[in-house]
Amino acid sequence: MTAIEDPTTAAERHAEDGASLISILDELSELVTQARTMPMSASVLVNRAEALDLLDAARTVVPQEIRTADDIVADVEAMIERAKRRADKIVEEARTEAERLVSSEHVVALATQRAEQIVADAEKEAARLAADANDYCDRKLGQFEVDLNSIATQVRAGREALAARAGREAAADEESSEA
Repeated sequence: MTAIEDPTTAAERHAEDGASLISILDELSELVTQARTMPMSASVLVNRAEALDLLDAARTVVPQEIRTADDIVADVEAMIERAKRRADKIVEEARTEAERLVSSEHVVALATQRAEQIVADAEKEAARLAADANDYCDRKLGQFEVDLNSIATQVRAGREALAARAGREAAADEESSEA
């Protein structure tokens, strides 16, 4: 960015680009990495407007990523509900079939066996669908956890760099006041 952008414009541009929080933080990191260094110093000159635009864009993107995670959880819950309804329907069909078979005396044993098999199959299918839904949710939440840990690591490193810089500046102030 060469011109100063309105923070809402920068945030909207990143949102329209489909930017994720990680990509915005990468761009901010690149801004600091490529910044001009001050002579004889570890300090750099960073365009404040660009950095603030990127931070505003990150603030805009975070709620969307949280909504995405919420949508994933809601999708899993809906999948589990569909599996339960399907299992209930299969069990009801099994009961109906069992009652029909019981009406004939010579097939009572066969009907009971078949009904139990249908119920067992329905329970297995419901358990499988629930396990699949839980696995899907766990994978998505795991990825979200990785992303959040990456952000936390970057924030921690930034804060440590600021603390180190503040310590050097305090030491330099003490040396200059002693002289």
